[in-house]
Amino acid sequence: MRRDIVLLDELHEETKSAITQLDTHIAAGKAFAQEFCAGKLAELERAAKAQSAGSDTLLAAQTYQDAAQAIDRLEKRIFYLEQARQIGIQQLPQIRIVQSGDETLIENLQATTELTIPVWKQKMVLLLGLNRQRSALELQKTVTDATNEMMRQASEMMKSQAIDIEKQSQRGIIDIETLEKTNRDLLDTISGVLNVQQEGRRKRAQIEQRMAQLTDDLKTGLAAATT
Repeated sequence: MRRDIVLLDELHEETKSAITQLDTHIAAGKAFAQEFCAGKLAELERAAKAQSAGSDTLLAAQTYQDAAQAIDRLEKRIFYLEQARQIGIQQLPQIRIVQSGDETLIENLQATTELTIPVWKQKMVLLLGLNRQRSALELQKTVTDATNEMMRQASEMMKSQAIDIEKQSQRGIIDIETLEKTNRDLLDTISGVLNVQQEGRRKRAQIEQRMAQLTDDLKTGLAAATT
């Protein structure tokens, strides 16, 4: 148990160091995102919204969308780092709780060794003096039952905890149901965007045809007015 306490101390220090590193990365990521959004991204957005003819407007819009998607991915990554930091913060007191339990058990075991066992020895001598065989048999039965009970409890706890730990470790950091839902949402998003784009192209084609007809009608009306 003392070795466990030492290992937990090392884990505590590693966790603190990891939290410090995460704080640095999170702060740097947020600073960059804020600076980029206020500067470069705003500039790209103005260029994308500029009213100009030709392919330059389309290219500017695509460049802006690429930059917006990149900054969105960065913000998501920062969020993941913040979640990892929160897990680490929660782990620090958990480590201390386990260590406190170990310290308490060690003290109890020491007290048992130093105080209880000598008392047992004295009582055993008295009992053996009164009735050696029967007392020895009863004592043996008591010790055996207690040992068996402790071994059963330890075995059951080890089994259940080992299985629970393995189940959790096999689960991964993200459930498959979550991935499936996000994948479905992504497919729906792509499909929806494509449908909107197709509908937009169709409407633009109709409008172009109608504007061409309006132009022809205007030419015909002007020609008739001059004759």
